[in-house]
Amino acid sequence: MSVDPKEVQEARVVAQEVLGLLTEVERQLKSARNWGFYDMVRGGLLASLIKHSKIDKAEALFQRVQIKLEQLQKELSDVSIGLGPGAQISGFERFMDIAFDNIISDWMVQSKIHSSLTEVARIRSEVSAVLQTLDRL
Repeated sequence: MSVDPKEVQEARVVAQEVLGLLTEVERQLKSARNWGFYDMVRGGLLASLIKHSKIDKAEALFQRVQIKLEQLQKELSDVSIGLGPGAQISGFERFMDIAFDNIISDWMVQSKIHSSLTEVARIRSEVSAVLQTLDRL
């Protein structure tokens, strides 16, 4: 089977863009996690609002990641990587965290942030594996 080098390069570019976006998602989530720790210890509306601002930025970036992953899948029509969305925090949990700012709701949000970071790592690993495959073509 002959592989078009142009198609390989296009896929590499998109994969690199995905990895760059994932780095920024991870940065926002780690910042949200840090604010979450502060929120659990010191509490307060301001800490919750900042934490959720970071989560909102991470969610917006993750939407861009999803679009780029779809583009990558099109570029890799002969490679199935099957990545799914993953990292979202529902509006109900956000309302609960701000309106009933307590250790239980804070812990639930921290758990979601941790899950999102795990999902980012999983996707990063899969995209990195795709890049390694492209390097061998």
